[in-house]
Amino acid sequence: MSEERTEILVVGGGTGGVASALGAAALGRRVVLTEETDWLGGQLTAQAVPPDEHRWIESCGCTARYRAFRQGVRQYYKDYYPFNLRAMRDPHLNPGAGSVSQLCCEPRVALAVLEAMLAPEVARGCIDIRRKWKPTAAECEGDRVVAVRFVDLDAGAEKWVGADYVLDATELGDVLALAGVEYVAGAESQAQTGELHAPAEADADNVQALTWCFAIGYDPEGDHTIDKPDNYEYWRDYDPGLTPDWPGKMLSFTYTQPITREPITATFDPQNGEGSFWRYRRLIGRAHWAAGHEPHEVTLCNWPQNDYLEGNIIDRGDEEVARHLQAAREQSLSLFYWLQTEAPRPDGGAGFAGLYLRPDITGTADGLAKAPYIRESRRICAEFTVTENHIGHEARGADEAAFFDDSVGVGCYRIDLHPSTGRDNYIDISSLPFQIPMGALVPVRVENLLPAGKNLGTTHISNGCYRLHPVEWNVGEAAGLLAAYCLDRGLAPQQVHGDRARVEDFQALLRDQGVELEWPTTHPV
Repeated sequence: MSEERTEILVVGGGTGGVASALGAAALGRRVVLTEETDWLGGQLTAQAVPPDEHRWIESCGCTARYRAFRQGVRQYYKDYYPFNLRAMRDPHLNPGAGSVSQLCCEPRVALAVLEAMLAPEVARGCIDIRRKWKPTAAECEGDRVVAVRFVDLDAGAEKWVGADYVLDATELGDVLALAGVEYVAGAESQAQTGELHAPAEADADNVQALTWCFAIGYDPEGDHTIDKPDNYEYWRDYDPGLTPDWPGKMLSFTYTQPITREPITATFDPQNGEGSFWRYRRLIGRAHWAAGHEPHEVTLCNWPQNDYLEGNIIDRGDEEVARHLQAAREQSLSLFYWLQTEAPRPDGGAGFAGLYLRPDITGTADGLAKAPYIRESRRICAEFTVTENHIGHEARGADEAAFFDDSVGVGCYRIDLHPSTGRDNYIDISSLPFQIPMGALVPVRVENLLPAGKNLGTTHISNGCYRLHPVEWNVGEAAGLLAAYCLDRGLAPQQVHGDRARVEDFQALLRDQGVELEWPTTHPV
């Protein structure tokens, strides 16, 4: 079994992992960045989800590197796509004209921009990228993680990588489990956290649904109906059995409005490029294209109808995880077949036979994303845990989130929990623009491991607004910078966090690196 060594090992090449590597390399540290799929970027690419962002993203509330990523996406379209003059001149171009974000773009474009951002550090030898590497074990000595074992999914060989610092940027917090790092999973009880919306009983198996996304185009002249998926009848008739109730079957345009939890019926009209669901995560819209070059429009299906509720994949055996992931794929393909054959049309008919999967968009053979969209991870037991009481508008009874004098970044999003494996319906409540406290990145015991994504010190409830793209990026970037800072000074994160002068020194470095530490204004969202 081969062995090697690096200064900083970033396990997981998703949104937070890429940001971690960029941050650490900017301070001259050597980084090995591993990724289980062949696409870096996680939510933005392999999971195919356009970024969920807050309303002030164009002017504040993210790091300089995340802003450079956003600008890079827009410039990519302007450089290479036959867009019309109005689109070319738009400084806030929304490439797909989707309604969920001001930056709805194709996963491949996000991937190209991330690869371009990494390229200079790869060229100078600061970042070494290992694609299709899956972590399988960890070696620890006392309170330190000294090495992580991987399997090369192409070669089948096992390899150990030793490191001074290990950053867990996996989608499920896998290194936490492999290394025996203290963590929590699922929902804490109200007695444990004091949160207004926490359940009465703790349940480690109660996590937000995962979703296997897919991209679809529409050909008004064609019939692209696929073969009926396995278990289609099961998913067509599926009642999620949520509390409060879901209004009928899951494969329906009538679903639960997340905030009010009253029934709401979506509109869907790919023929005219209209409808709330068609526009929601649209990746390719015709309006930006020059006359004579207009393509078929494409939208990304990450809807309530393909949220998978039938099981938790955290701390489960390989066979059970594989079974759930296969069922999630069947559910998504069943949704697509239902759209083609049974979904109600505006003209009173049923089915949109002209819909077709876009495997070129997702980089797969079948048109489903390379990996499922994971909303909830293991979370470290941290020196400080963010709760609803720090960020929730109702819970605080104020118009400002808690102030953290150890802030390492900012974020903003509603506390948005999708239906969960514990059969809870949406929990979608107003939050306040918040800070990311350093204490939430510092483990209670282990000295050289840092969370670099959704696995920071939050609760099931507060994670609902700390899990989105810009925040995951900020957490990852802060973790990469903190690891490099600690290496430069021969310190552990606990020593930095426990010393006010060192916290302020690190915050000065963060500001120099373009990380915002506080909000200019705060408003409920």
